[in-house]
Amino acid sequence: MQKLLIIDDNEEVRRQLKWGLSRSNYELLFGCDGVEGLALFEKHRPPVVTLDLGLPPNENGVEEGLRVLGEILRLDPLVKVIVITGNEEHDAALKAIQLGAYDYYKKPIDLNELKVIIERAMYLKTLETENLNLRQQSVNELGIVGECSGIRQVFTQIERVAASDVPVLITGESGTGKELVARAIHRKSLRADKEMVCINCGAIPENLLESELFGHEKGAFTGASKTVKGKVEYADKGTLFLDEVGEMPMQLQVKLLRFLQEMVITRVGGRKEIGVDVRIITATNIDINEAMANGTLREDLFYRIGVMNIALPPLRERGEDIELLANYFNKSVNIGPRKDFKSFSRKAMECIRGYDWPGNIRELENRVKRAVIMANGPEITPEDLGLSPDDASRLRQRSDDISLKEARSLLERDMVESALNRHSGNVAKAAGALGVSRPTLYDLMKRHNIRGD
Repeated sequence: MQKLLIIDDNEEVRRQLKWGLSRSNYELLFGCDGVEGLALFEKHRPPVVTLDLGLPPNENGVEEGLRVLGEILRLDPLVKVIVITGNEEHDAALKAIQLGAYDYYKKPIDLNELKVIIERAMYLKTLETENLNLRQQSVNELGIVGECSGIRQVFTQIERVAASDVPVLITGESGTGKELVARAIHRKSLRADKEMVCINCGAIPENLLESELFGHEKGAFTGASKTVKGKVEYADKGTLFLDEVGEMPMQLQVKLLRFLQEMVITRVGGRKEIGVDVRIITATNIDINEAMANGTLREDLFYRIGVMNIALPPLRERGEDIELLANYFNKSVNIGPRKDFKSFSRKAMECIRGYDWPGNIRELENRVKRAVIMANGPEITPEDLGLSPDDASRLRQRSDDISLKEARSLLERDMVESALNRHSGNVAKAAGALGVSRPTLYDLMKRHNIRGD
C-alpha cells in the first residue's frame, strides 16, 4: 500500500480528505503544520505529498508552505508534491512549481479531480523508481554507468568476450573508463575467482618495467637482494591488465610478444623458463594505426594483444549519459544525512551537458565531487563546478554525431528552456507557447531536470 502524506492546518480539510480518500489504496498520513509534516515525511518517506501553502504561524501567507516544500525536496528531490492553494495564491502556486513541486490544485477541493492528480503522481513516481532501480542494477552488474547506444554496444562486447580467454585490447581517450571495462570482463570471466593484476606501463621507468613484469633473481642487478616474482607470475590462473601498453619501450615489446606466444617467462637475471596461465587484457589511449606507422608499436604485438578490440566512446559523444553520470557521482559523494543533499541547479546542469569534457569521465567525477564539497547552498552552481555558460555551446554546435533519439531529446529540452526563459519562468504561459498542457510541461521539466529561476 502506497503512502500519501497530507499536510494541512485545516481540520475540516483533513477530515474531508480522510473521508474522500479512505477507499483509495493509500496509507494516509496527516500533518497539521510544517513541523509535524516534515517529521512524518522523514519517518515514512511517502512518494506523494499534498501540501497546503498557508501553514501556521502565518496561515494567510505562503512563506511557511514554501519553506516546507523546499525541505521536503532537499530530503528527496524525486518526491511528488502537490500544493493546495486558495484562489488568491496563484502566483505562489507558480513559484512552488518553479521550486520543484509536481502540480498545484485550488480550493475548494474537488475530490474527483484531486484523486486523478494523486493517482497520476503515484504512477509517475513508480515509473521513476523502477527506472532508477534498473539503472542501479546495470551499475551493480558491470560497475559501469551508461545507457547511450555506444556504451550499450560496449556492454554487449563485454558479455561476448568475457567467457573466452582471447586477449582484449581496450582503446579510448584518457578518462573514458578503460580499467572499469577490464575489471568488468574479469568479473564476468571464468577466472573471476582468481586475481586480476594491473600494471600501468607508462607510469614505471623503463629500467624497472621488465623487472616489474617478469620479476628478477637475487643478484640480478645492484640492490637485488632477493628473488622477486613479477606481476605476470602473481596473475597466474587469473587476469593480467596492462594499461597504457602503447607506452611500453620497443625492447620490452619484443619480450612481451614472446611471452604472449609461448606463455613462458624468464626472470631478469635468471635462466629458468617459468610457465604461466593468464588472460591478457591491455588498454591504450594512443592512435594504434599511427603508432604502428611511426614504429612506436610493433605490428605483430598489436595483432597478439588485439584479437578483440573494444573502443570506448569519449564522454562528449555519450549524449544523456553525461547527465546520468553527473547525478550518479553526485549521489555517491552525498554520503551525509539526506537533508544535506545538494542537487544541481538548472544552469549547472546546462553547463555539464554543454561542456566538452576533455578529461572525460575522470574529469566529470572530480569536478562533481569537488563541487559537492565546496557548494554553500542546497544547489550546486556552475561556479562550484568551475564551469561557465560559455562552456555550454557544444550541444548546439554539433548535430551530425548523435542519434535521432538524442537529437530529439536535446531539441525538446532546448525548446522548453527557451519558452520558460521568454516568459520569465511562467509555466502556464510557457505551456501555452509550446502548445502543451501545464501537467505535460511539468513532466518535461522533470525529465530534463529543468527548474524555474
